[in-house]
Amino acid sequence: MNDALTWILDAVGSVDPVVRTIIAGIGILLETSILVGLIVPGDSIVIVASTGVDSRIEYWSLVIAVIVGSLAGESIGFALGRFFGPRIRSSRLGRRIGEHNWVRAETYLARRGGIAVFVSRFLPVLHSLIPLTVGMSAMSYRRFISWTAPACVIWALAYVSIGSAAAGGYRELSDRLHYAGYLFVAVIVAFLLVVMLVRKLLARAEARHMRRTAGTADSDDDTV
Repeated sequence: MNDALTWILDAVGSVDPVVRTIIAGIGILLETSILVGLIVPGDSIVIVASTGVDSRIEYWSLVIAVIVGSLAGESIGFALGRFFGPRIRSSRLGRRIGEHNWVRAETYLARRGGIAVFVSRFLPVLHSLIPLTVGMSAMSYRRFISWTAPACVIWALAYVSIGSAAAGGYRELSDRLHYAGYLFVAVIVAFLLVVMLVRKLLARAEARHMRRTAGTADSDDDTV
């Protein structure tokens, strides 16, 4: 395990840090701007890139690149939704995404507003659809970016930190522990399980809120 993992980490580390950082930033940009995240998860790109971090400069450069890439991608997604939203939705790709997912994103945004923008960054499918959906809505770009920016910062810090910390810990222990590779894998898997749990809890909490909101709206309609 150690030999194979060392080879992989050395391969990632051998890539020029500037190139590695740019690739991560572009990967995240594409994830939220043109729905690439529905096919190639941006979190995988960031974790792989972060395993090559070898200094504080590289760490903060990668964090900043991921944040800037996220904000740029979501801004492009917003613009695409504002100017071409209905066309994208009715396109072949839009139909493959599924009308139920578009309706889900629209309903979620309509009922939760800015909170939907923030939370969606941590939810599958919605994190790629919400920027486009917001662009098709009446929400202003200023309000959109004010909600998505803190979510992008939290996301970037979490993923870059865990990838770089796990790889750094492995490099320190690999010469002394023959099972260091398993510890590395365990850390990454544990982090991904926590991410899945958080996503599940967020999705359940938001679903409960949506049901309560829908029930209140129905009661108001009956009263009128």
